Amino acid sequence: MRTSELFHRKTVFSFEIFPPKKTASVATVYHTLSELRGLSPDFISVTYGAAGRGSNLTVKIASDVKSRYGIESVAHLPCLYLTKAEVLETLRDLKKNGIENILALRGDVSPDAAPKTDFRHASDLVAFIREHGSFNIIGACYPEGHPEAGGIAEDIRNLKTKVDAGTDQLISQLFFDNDFFYAFLERARAAGIHVPVQAGIMPVTNKKQIERMAALCGAALPKKFRRAMEKYENDPTAMRDAGIAYAIDQIVDLIARGVDGIHLYTMNNSYVAAKISGAVASLLQTDKITA
Repeated sequence: MRTSELFHRKTVFSFEIFPPKKTASVATVYHTLSELRGLSPDFISVTYGAAGRGSNLTVKIASDVKSRYGIESVAHLPCLYLTKAEVLETLRDLKKNGIENILALRGDVSPDAAPKTDFRHASDLVAFIREHGSFNIIGACYPEGHPEAGGIAEDIRNLKTKVDAGTDQLISQLFFDNDFFYAFLERARAAGIHVPVQAGIMPVTNKKQIERMAALCGAALPKKFRRAMEKYENDPTAMRDAGIAYAIDQIVDLIARGVDGIHLYTMNNSYVAAKISGAVASLLQTDKITA
């Protein structure tokens, strides 16, 4: 199923998982998937293989999400370090494995490797996928602006280019202040971007980790959020529970304002995903509200 079709019927709720690091067993991610299956997400996205494992593991896990666990899957595909031939090979693998949905990304710049020149921007990849397949294409968006953009207006123009190239839906980068997301939606709609937009929510379980992630993607940390992190940073259980509570508050507000969907960055933590899913399950079953 093309995941973009889901938005016509409901508020979409999905998860992101990642392949294990090179030193870890692949079995760990399947244990997580077994637990996530019971939460009935609308789809699960699988990030690009970590630590040099590349697309093969991503395709394998995304295929198993669909065939073994009966959940629609999305395969991440970053293009900065891939050639057109490599992308074509990946597209063939995805099609062969019945995967219809791709999250098309530029990908992070690595100081240890020189980027290839076939794809400089995610919009280039989107256009290439659209030309060479019938996939449902998902793009990333940044409520607070892409860190490398020359301002919010430029970022919206770049996003419009990506959508016009053939993007069917969007998933936002993490954010901790919903007002940024609402302001972003207003700007996007005013610019003629009318594809569904899911809000990307990352529950906090580790202070240093979230500070590093926020710095990488340019997400602001509100005072209320910082106070909770500082109070509970030396108590892992309290930090986890505070992070869950904060994420639930964000999601409740987003659903009340008629968000198209929620995409939960699970960090392969099924306990956190279960707590949040249980808290918002009844809200997801109600009719969508337009703010």
